[in-house]
Amino acid sequence: MLRVTVYNADGEAVGEAELREDIFGIEPNVAVMHQALVRQLANARLGTHKTKSRGEVSGTTRKVWRQKGTGRARHSSRKVNLWRGGGVAHGPRPRSYRQKMPRKMRRLALRSALSVKAADGQIVCLDELELGVPKTREMIKVLERLGLDASVLILLPERNENVEKSVRNIPDVSTLRASYLNVRDLLNYDYLLMPLGALREIERILG
Repeated sequence: MLRVTVYNADGEAVGEAELREDIFGIEPNVAVMHQALVRQLANARLGTHKTKSRGEVSGTTRKVWRQKGTGRARHSSRKVNLWRGGGVAHGPRPRSYRQKMPRKMRRLALRSALSVKAADGQIVCLDELELGVPKTREMIKVLERLGLDASVLILLPERNENVEKSVRNIPDVSTLRASYLNVRDLLNYDYLLMPLGALREIERILG
């Protein structure tokens, strides 16, 4: 049975929480994690890059000079890629980079990433995370009391404007709602900080 210490906002231990073995204690599948990360990065690409071909650039289609007798290489139009201002040969065209991945594999990738965090002791649980007003200084104090001096991803069970606004100006710290949990963010941050509500939401989604 996996257990983690639960802290309050003052950095004091107030209890323990159980982490489900089938989510936080599996053997990580590195290949699936890598595939999920590549898929996510690929799906984020817009694919709107484009160059103009010889048929799309402006210019005359008149033959530059006659075919024979000039002593120079034969040419047709100034719109070909050999001339300045001409089209681009074999240039990029709009395309979709979207990759598909079965839901079971996507969930396995998330479980693997969470299991890596749990095994390395990089999951920190809070009983709750609430701020009366947006206050960056107060959020920094909470992180300092918990001893989190590296990059931190704060998982929230639901929208929390006070916490989200308090984190915006803190370097290497970000918030994410538990329902949007993804492999890239899990791997980009050193620590995963989550209140018990976010832990229950993860168990509901991946359980």
